[in-house]
Amino acid sequence: MERQLALRRFFIVGSQNLVVAGVLLGTSRPGLVVFVEPGKISPFWPPTGVAVAALLLWGWRMWPGILLGSVAIDIFTTPAPVIVPTAAASTAACMYAYWALRRVGFRIQLDRLKDALALVFLAALGAMLISSTIGTIMRLVGGVVTAGTFLTAWFTWWTGDAMGVLFVTPLLLLLYKVPWRQYRYVYAVRLAEISALLAGSFGLILMGELLWGVLFLAFPLIVLAAWRYQLAGAAPLAVIASAVTIDASVAAYGTFAGKDLLGRMLLLQLFNGSIVLTGLVLSAAISERNRTREELEHACGQLQQTVGKLDEMMRPGTQSDHRQWTDHQRGQ
Repeated sequence: MERQLALRRFFIVGSQNLVVAGVLLGTSRPGLVVFVEPGKISPFWPPTGVAVAALLLWGWRMWPGILLGSVAIDIFTTPAPVIVPTAAASTAACMYAYWALRRVGFRIQLDRLKDALALVFLAALGAMLISSTIGTIMRLVGGVVTAGTFLTAWFTWWTGDAMGVLFVTPLLLLLYKVPWRQYRYVYAVRLAEISALLAGSFGLILMGELLWGVLFLAFPLIVLAAWRYQLAGAAPLAVIASAVTIDASVAAYGTFAGKDLLGRMLLLQLFNGSIVLTGLVLSAAISERNRTREELEHACGQLQQTVGKLDEMMRPGTQSDHRQWTDHQRGQ
């Protein structure tokens, strides 16, 4: 019996790892479409966000799938002698991000302020220094990056991995915790509201960048989405804003026109970090406030029931002034 359970567990974990490896390889395609020289490094790398989300959802046993998927990706992007070290560095960065988040008690609901801050500063900006540093060194060893372009390549790599964690991980965690079995209860009006907000935001952000070269139009929109829908609105809107900005930075138009590659990557990192931090922190703060209010209302209801029972026990068959006032308030 125990052997059967062990084999079943091994099969489940193995299947999950294969799924993770396949998803990493599949999500690398969009990242490879948008890349910059030197080194053909993408400023937005979704596989990193997928890997961190897989670890948060299924645990540390997903590291073989992450390593396998990273090796498969690096076959197309990295010199052969440094494929395995580069993939190992990416896996190590994701594992460290997972460890750091677990250490601070991270919750996948992302409904607390500390969770949002931990994801931004520990998982994205902190842990991804590992993969960007080792990966760029490996490219230097492989001859793809030179000493003169090392800093630009390193910053682009760091930006890409950090953006993958900031944008893809929250979106996947959101999709995972959605009660899909209850989809028939989704209100059509609310779905239309959020769809209109996302479509309108895409058009407004794109128009602002193309016509006026401004990025700040995204901030009131992300605030509105976070206030109205919390993470369900902030996460997809942040992805939309990032997509427009990444395209502008790679093509060097709008706000990014006339700047060198390092300057564009720095501006891209600052904007994307700011937009994600705004959306995550605000949505987490509102979710935390709503949860506190519900807990207070529940506690008040329990206290009212307790007082009523005590009053009935102490004065059976009669109603005190407190009970009469309470019944009167309920009647109103």
